[in-house]
Amino acid sequence: MFHGFGGLALTGLLAREARAASVIIDPLAGKAPSFPRKAKNCIMLFMCGGVSQVDSFEYKPKLNEFHGKRIPHIPKIASGELQGRLTFDHQCVGSPFKFQQHGQSRRYISELFPNLARHVDDLAFIHGIQVDNQNHGPATLHVATGSQFPGSPSVGSWVQYGLGSTNQNLPGYVVIQDPRGAPTNGAAVWSNGYLPATYQGTFLRPTGTPIVDLARPQGVSAAQQRQEFDALAWLNRRHLGDEGKDSELEARIRAYELAFRMQSAAPELVDLSGETEETKALYGLDNSKTAGFGRQCLLARRLVERGVRHTLLLHGVQIGKDSWDDHGNVKDGMIKHSREVDLPVAGLLADLKRRGLLDETLVVWASEMGRTSFVNGAVGDNVGRDHNGHALCMWMAGGNVKGGATVGATDDYSLCAADEPIPIRDVHATLLNLLGLDDENLTYHYAGRIRRLTDIRANVLKQMIA
Repeated sequence: MFHGFGGLALTGLLAREARAASVIIDPLAGKAPSFPRKAKNCIMLFMCGGVSQVDSFEYKPKLNEFHGKRIPHIPKIASGELQGRLTFDHQCVGSPFKFQQHGQSRRYISELFPNLARHVDDLAFIHGIQVDNQNHGPATLHVATGSQFPGSPSVGSWVQYGLGSTNQNLPGYVVIQDPRGAPTNGAAVWSNGYLPATYQGTFLRPTGTPIVDLARPQGVSAAQQRQEFDALAWLNRRHLGDEGKDSELEARIRAYELAFRMQSAAPELVDLSGETEETKALYGLDNSKTAGFGRQCLLARRLVERGVRHTLLLHGVQIGKDSWDDHGNVKDGMIKHSREVDLPVAGLLADLKRRGLLDETLVVWASEMGRTSFVNGAVGDNVGRDHNGHALCMWMAGGNVKGGATVGATDDYSLCAADEPIPIRDVHATLLNLLGLDDENLTYHYAGRIRRLTDIRANVLKQMIA
């Protein structure tokens, strides 16, 4: 950094030249969507570990009828590891939870989600989603990036690449993970992959300074720092002129400018003192069980208000007791996880709706896979559920989502799709469509080929679009 009278004089001279130099086109400038859609922003709620669909959003009475018995009918389309495991001795595992119908859509919802059930007519569900790998690492990447292999851009990066940002004082793509720890794959879940570096998600810390190294050093004034940034920008632009196009250097130049503006915007964002006690209670901030994810959801609403394009909220830590990976004692596990998120998610939907923001916001509930409705061997005490990449269940709300709609279905035992499985790329194409983006035209040339989030041809799930 440039300190002292000589440095100040130099920065004064360089600032004029830096401002007069050719301006780098802002890659995050707001862009018009391909076609009209109500939603301008997206909040993705990712439940790490694999949510049990048969204990949450899929009512399958046959499971309880055959609990402890062999599943009598195996669908012909069951394949891969699932098919192999079903050929061995197994017993059906019924759900320990009651299901009731809710709303005008009369959709069955588990008793674990009483608060979310009140919003059922705003939700559109997708059943029988298939991922290509049912191990946590690849499956998480598949849902988060469209590929089970590392190195591809995350959904939020594609959204930001396609639509830019409407807020120049905050990142266009923000990530808020579980305050207890990181998800499987860590930062790869919100990576920019092969897209320019500026499209990577920005991690918002649960405590302390919201963003690492954002606070201004002691003894440095805002005016002094402004001069230093101008000098640094001049040097970086000269280097860029010598080196030619360099996405990481361009991203660094913009990052310094954004960081300067964020020094006031980010602390204000995470300061919840101005929120009413009623609002905090709506998100469960007054309860230790719900406060963690409640804060994440409340921050997501505040980010939407400030024009942040994409927010990723992560619930669950790696693979363990604080994730949804309930291989043992699924009953207690699901009670614990659902208690932590049910009220905050319902509060988020209610708060967005009463503020007139739900129409402008696409809310997506996701996980990396579903769970099995059987166990190999005999059902014992504290029975759990294993991985099932053929029966992921997701829902969306807001924007042009057709509330109350249902797309796809699983068989009577929730083993796999009842008819044709829905590949995750179709869900990604639908998510982009609901934000006004055409997945076939949202492309990037990399390593000799045209890349897309959906990779090969995908189908938009039109049944869930109003």
